[in-house]
Amino acid sequence: MDIESVIENKSGQLLLKALHFGASDIHIVPQEGNYATHFRKYGKLFPSSELPIELGDRIISFFKFLSSLDISEKRKPQSGTFHKEVSNKLYSFRVSTLPSVFKKESLVIRIMVQNSTLPISSLSLNPASSNKLIQLASNRQGLFLFCGATGSGKTTSLYSLVNYASEKLARHVISLEDPVESNHSNLLQIQVNERAGVTYATGLKAILRHSPDVIMIGEIRDRETAHIAIEAALTGHLVLSTIHAKDTVNCIYRLLDLNISIEEVRQAVVGIVAQTLVHAGNDERKAVYEILSDLNLVDAIATTMRGELYRMPSSETLASQLASFEVRKRNATSIF
Repeated sequence: MDIESVIENKSGQLLLKALHFGASDIHIVPQEGNYATHFRKYGKLFPSSELPIELGDRIISFFKFLSSLDISEKRKPQSGTFHKEVSNKLYSFRVSTLPSVFKKESLVIRIMVQNSTLPISSLSLNPASSNKLIQLASNRQGLFLFCGATGSGKTTSLYSLVNYASEKLARHVISLEDPVESNHSNLLQIQVNERAGVTYATGLKAILRHSPDVIMIGEIRDRETAHIAIEAALTGHLVLSTIHAKDTVNCIYRLLDLNISIEEVRQAVVGIVAQTLVHAGNDERKAVYEILSDLNLVDAIATTMRGELYRMPSSETLASQLASFEVRKRNATSIF
């Protein structure tokens, strides 16, 4: 067996091992005398194995080749994607490289199942929360935002809701993502490609001419994107997106930082959701949602207009819901 076949087999075995482990990411990190591989699961890193330097170099080059990256370029970060079918399931593997102090590259592979969407009711710990999210996603127009830490499941929730809008409400859904994290045959998905001139801002302008009912934006990250998202929400579209903010109330201030006026926030925003994940038993995780909408949203905006700080009803905050969940969990354990 030639060296190329050995590298291909070793790389395939690493992917299979990660899939069987249930990993969301594979990390190949250079150390002084070797490469360490780790699997990420439920937000934690678990050591997998160590690779000799030469083997690690070749495996990284192989994954870069599959992702159409420049194998010879090791001084600059690169990112790309490849797809592979395993056990009759199609997976997307998002590859990211980063140069390190050891003059070697670190590589991370994000693993995503394609064309697979769970209903929001199966993702949510609380049925009342999933019902509220479906209600908000049924709006004909407005801006509907998600915030939360990296790995908290925001994108999974977004895909679930836009698939609901497409399949159950028969809405025309277009997504704009950087990159497209999961391919869905019932959505029209556009990938940001800055080298080709497709930024979030220019892509959104083009999407608005394509007669969408619902627009999913991977992330609102700058002023221009925020303004176009607000404009779309005010002109008869439902816009769903993520934004970096600590919680639902701080999301309002984040929009103000992006030069959105409080009056535009009042007119456009229909709901803001902060999300986190909890272990619900049987190696399963469920989402807990803090939802700012309806009268609470009206109060929050009015309070902000007065220059005062709004506080969510304590029972509806993430902190309160997580505390209640932990109490129920301890009580259930003590019974046995």
